[in-house]
Amino acid sequence: MSDFTFKYQMYKSLQENIPNIYEDLRKEANEIGIPHDLKGRFGLTGAISGCPAPLRKDIMEAGEKTATQVIPLKNMVDEIREIVKSVYGDEYDAAPLSTCEAGLWVSFDSLCTPPMQGRGDNYRTRYIAPYEKHLHHQGSYGRPYPPKYKDIFADRGSTSGELGFAGKRQENMDAVIVPLVGANYDVHGIKYHPVPLLSEVDAEASGKRISDIVQMHQNMVTGFTSLGYDTPGYGYKDKDADGTPVLQKKIAEEAHKLNVPYIIDNAWGIPFVGTDIRKTGADVMIFSMDKATGAPTSGLIIGKEDVMVSIRRALGMHGERWGTPNSYGKAAYVGFDPGKEALAGQIAALQVLRDQPDVLKQPVDDMFEIIKDEFSKIHPDLQKGIIISKTYNSTAIEVNYEGTWSEGHMGIPIFTIEDMYSGTNLFQSGLAQMGIIPTVAYDANIFISPGLGTTDEHGQVVEEKARKAVRGLVRTMEIVSEYAGII
Repeated sequence: MSDFTFKYQMYKSLQENIPNIYEDLRKEANEIGIPHDLKGRFGLTGAISGCPAPLRKDIMEAGEKTATQVIPLKNMVDEIREIVKSVYGDEYDAAPLSTCEAGLWVSFDSLCTPPMQGRGDNYRTRYIAPYEKHLHHQGSYGRPYPPKYKDIFADRGSTSGELGFAGKRQENMDAVIVPLVGANYDVHGIKYHPVPLLSEVDAEASGKRISDIVQMHQNMVTGFTSLGYDTPGYGYKDKDADGTPVLQKKIAEEAHKLNVPYIIDNAWGIPFVGTDIRKTGADVMIFSMDKATGAPTSGLIIGKEDVMVSIRRALGMHGERWGTPNSYGKAAYVGFDPGKEALAGQIAALQVLRDQPDVLKQPVDDMFEIIKDEFSKIHPDLQKGIIISKTYNSTAIEVNYEGTWSEGHMGIPIFTIEDMYSGTNLFQSGLAQMGIIPTVAYDANIFISPGLGTTDEHGQVVEEKARKAVRGLVRTMEIVSEYAGII
C-alpha cells in the first residue's frame, strides 16, 4: 500500500529521490555481476533507431558481396518486389526507402492530402487515427482534431520549435484522434502527462465508436491509420480465429466503405511472419527494416498495387516517362532513397523471413522463457497485474503492468513518453545507470527483444547476457517501486 494519497505525490517523491535511486542501481549492477566491459554494450532491445542491433552474419555477408558488384539499383528494387509478391500475391507491391518515417510521410502525402493543382481554393482533408501509443508517428501528419488534442505532441520529441512536430503536418490535412473504448488515459509520470493504457481495449466497441466519428467527418475523410502490432499492451488483445487483431479489421471496413486507404504503421514489425496485410484489409503497411527484421537502416512499404503506383511514382521508382516498368530516378521524394547496401540487406532479410522464419522466431521463444523465469522472481507484491506476451510480429516480448493499478491501488510507477524525452523515465534512465541500454518502457508497457549484445553473430540468444539484462530490469522496477512506497 502506497504512503501517498495522490499519485502525483508519488511521482514528486520519485523526482526528489532520483540521485538515491541512481546510486542504488549502480550498486545493484555489481550485485547482478554485470562486468565493466559489458556496460553500455548490451541492452533490452536492438530494435530502437538510436541504438540498433549489430547486423547478423548473413546480412553482413550479403552487403559485403553486393558492395563489390555492379548492379543497377532498380534491379535490386525489383528483386524486393518479387520476394514480396511471392508471399502476398501479385496484387501487392513494394517500395524500399530510407526509413519507416519516410514511408509514413510519402504514404500520407500521396494518398491522403488534397491535390495541389486546380483552380480556386484548396479543400481540407482528414484522416482517422485511434488514440494509441506512438501517436506522434502515425497520428501527427495532420493538425489534431478535436482541438482538445492540439497540445498532445507539445513536448513529444527532442526536435522542438517550428520544425518539430509542426513541421510534419501536411498541407490542408487534419488528424481526427479517436479514444478507444476500454482504454484508460490517466495522467502519470514525473513529466506528468496522459498515457494511453490499452490492455482492456474493446475492439468491437472501438470499431463502433470509430464508425460514429466517421459519420461526423465523412465528407472530409481521406484515410485511416493505426499501428500494426498484435499485443494487449498496444490495444490488440481481441483477435479473430486467424490471430488477426479485430480492431485493425474494423478500421479496414470503414476505409473500404469510403473508398479511402488504410495505412498501417508496423515500424516494430516484420513482413511475412508478422501481421498479415491481407488479413487486416489494410491498403499499405510500413516497416522499419532495421528494427525487428534485422536489415540495415531502411524502411519498406508494402501495399496493394493500385495505391502503390502513386507511392512508387513519388519515389521515382515506377518507370521512366517514355514507358518502362521500373526506374530509379528523380521524383518528389528521391531524398528517401535507401542506397545499395541497404537494399542488399533488405533482400537478404526478406529471403530469410520467407524461407527460414525460425531464424527470427527461435530467439523470441528463448527470450520469452528467460523473461518469464526472471519475472517469476520479482517481489510478490508486484507480480499481480503483470501480463507477459510474446509476439513474432515484433520479435519481442511485452511486459505490461497496467493491472498493478487495479482496484484503486497505486501500482508500479508509470512513466510517460514525455519522461523518456526529458530523462525522467526512471526505468530507462535507471537501466542506463546499470550499464544496460534500455528499451521502450513507457505507458506501463515494456517491449524486450533479443539482439543488442544478447545474441551471437547468427542472431541466436546468449542466455547469460540476456538474463543479466532482464534481471537488471526486474531489479530496477523493484528499486523504483520501493522509493514509490509500493513495496
